[in-house]
Amino acid sequence: MGGERLRAYRERVGERLESAFAESHPPREVAASFSLGVFITALPTLGTGVLLFFLVVAVSDRASKIALFASVAVLNPPVKWGVYAASFSLGTALLGPVPGVTLSDVSLSAGPAIVLRLLVGNLVIAVACAVVGYVAALRLVRAYRRRDVAVTELLPGEFLE
Repeated sequence: MGGERLRAYRERVGERLESAFAESHPPREVAASFSLGVFITALPTLGTGVLLFFLVVAVSDRASKIALFASVAVLNPPVKWGVYAASFSLGTALLGPVPGVTLSDVSLSAGPAIVLRLLVGNLVIAVACAVVGYVAALRLVRAYRRRDVAVTELLPGEFLE
């Protein structure tokens, strides 16, 4: 990613998070909404995650729509491929290698054992990302509301680089 594109991406994420932090939901609800969005976005939902977002917003008035959708900016499609690769590696570490399958054979057509490893690893990563997302969002919301500063001033420089 070029420097200009990275800067624009960082600003876009910062703007979306700032909008979520400024809304009227309590900090815990904003953080929980962001965390849920990160969890859903990290899963291999094949594009149906956004439908889940709309369902959550429709059934819960406590959900922060802005925070939920801001999670998509963090785990966007290019980032998700890295999540999937890490998911398969983690699933293989937890469940062991697939007998008779080499790394070059790995594909969804190789069978249920590979899909299982991808899903197990992905679920672990999604939960970990959701926990980290909750803690980070809660701290950032509280700091933002206390200081009324731009979110990009609160984020460490390496956060999105």
